[in-house]
Amino acid sequence: MFKYLFLAFTVVPFIELYLLLAIGREVGFWPTVGMVLLTGFVGALLAKGEGVRVVRRWQESLAQGRMPEEGILGGVLVLVGGVLLVAPGVLTDVVGLLLLFPPTRKVVAAIVRRRLERRMAAGTLRVTTFQSGPFPGGPFGTPPQQRIERRPGDEVDAEFTEEDGR
Repeated sequence: MFKYLFLAFTVVPFIELYLLLAIGREVGFWPTVGMVLLTGFVGALLAKGEGVRVVRRWQESLAQGRMPEEGILGGVLVLVGGVLLVAPGVLTDVVGLLLLFPPTRKVVAAIVRRRLERRMAAGTLRVTTFQSGPFPGGPFGTPPQQRIERRPGDEVDAEFTEEDGR
């Protein structure tokens, strides 16, 4: 995790600064500032539009009684793409645009899903939650849930039957 944080907060800003200085040297200061402001504004509009489209498709799918094609992961990638577009920089703008376009977002979502599935199968996926709210324990004063350690081989077999909706 440390290496990703190091990359995100040191290496990426250094590359962004270098690219902005290089562009500024070629086209001038004000055009570079204009480009940064324009990509931030356009990025916010694109992210809002794409986010609304994703939510609308989720609602339509759920209203028809089927699972949405683009799961929560797609919505999270739209959010990340919007944040990257609003952040000043060239590299973050390119990655943000790639995450907002549905074809490239599907490719990234498939890669992320495969990694998550691999980590789940290996038992190395960790999910951390934080308490929020004014009450001790869980929400509305419910007792906090105990942490359950799961390891490969801890699976439980279950049987079920489906009933017709008559």
